[in-house]
Amino acid sequence: MISSRVERVEESATMKSSKRAKDLISRGVDVINFTLGEPDFDTPANITQKTIDAMKSGETHYSPAVGLPALREAVAQKLRTENKIDTKAGNIMITPGAKQGIFEAMMTLIDEGDEVLLPDPSWVSYDACIRMAGGKTVWIPTDPKNKYQPLDDLSEFITPKTKMIVVNTPCNPTGSVLDKSHLLEIADLAIDHDFFVLSDEIYEKIIYDKKHVSIASLDNMADRTITINGFSKAYAMTGWRLGYLNAPASVFPSLEKIQSHSISNVTTFVQYGGLEALTGPQDTVMNMQKEFKKRRSVLVDGLVKLGLQCDMPDGAFYAYPDVSEFGTGAEITDRLLEEAQVAVSPGIAFGESGKNNIRISYAASVERIEEALIRMEKVFS
Repeated sequence: MISSRVERVEESATMKSSKRAKDLISRGVDVINFTLGEPDFDTPANITQKTIDAMKSGETHYSPAVGLPALREAVAQKLRTENKIDTKAGNIMITPGAKQGIFEAMMTLIDEGDEVLLPDPSWVSYDACIRMAGGKTVWIPTDPKNKYQPLDDLSEFITPKTKMIVVNTPCNPTGSVLDKSHLLEIADLAIDHDFFVLSDEIYEKIIYDKKHVSIASLDNMADRTITINGFSKAYAMTGWRLGYLNAPASVFPSLEKIQSHSISNVTTFVQYGGLEALTGPQDTVMNMQKEFKKRRSVLVDGLVKLGLQCDMPDGAFYAYPDVSEFGTGAEITDRLLEEAQVAVSPGIAFGESGKNNIRISYAASVERIEEALIRMEKVFS
């Protein structure tokens, strides 16, 4: 029999959409795949070379479970200078991807029956991690007319069982960037009601017309915030599986316990690539951000011309159009794949509020985006 913790969750909807697209591609169909959040750029050459050098020099053995000391110090330095978070290397854990950091945080803090506040819509794996930890997801409405910012009063969703709120800015799937005023409100509630904040900031480098603010940098929040980040999006290192978390001293030993008993440590030579990413040239990060901004305009302008309601996202690389004039998000997802050979993700995968939306990842070339818009006319004409 399968364990109840696994039975609580379903297959990732974005992975499912990607599988359908890849199955058609394997059969020779020219599918334009906008399902996964994966930059289409190569990992910068200096990062790859440092990793190869580390392998050749014998860095192929165990590292400390929490990560290489030099990388932990580099992450702490980055968080202090860029994010204004008061931290040190002893609060940093290197993880095999940001997703593993989220999973470990949930397993460490959430007990059976604990409640976790989660904005609707949100990335598919938050709810799954909450459920596997035995918690209950409490969905928080957001305002689609205000770029999916949280509603003004979140206190009505808080109960004595509230243990955590998840903050993801910039947001997957909407591209929303939380205003500082909303982060201050969340911080006040976390302090007043004594619960934790899990802040997923994996898209912080892909932001366009706003400024990123880390909630752990706000007054009295460092001791109740677990900040999650990584290298996948900013440095095009999705396949490397390298992330990190910053956690309060009161929580860190328990996180270390889970990591040491599960993965032992992140691949040692890969960590040298992460060290180079943080300490080496940053021009490739800026170049990717500029290219994403160009693609954003091409895609969103094109969707609006097709008659869809679609805000210009402030961050990440996703458009989240409302397709309700043409059908539900699930129906349009199927039609786009079957009639136009364009693969997207249904908005319902990210929360009940997304039933009339689709998510389109514009981590593809301008040429492919333009081709996709031409094909999509078959469905939206």
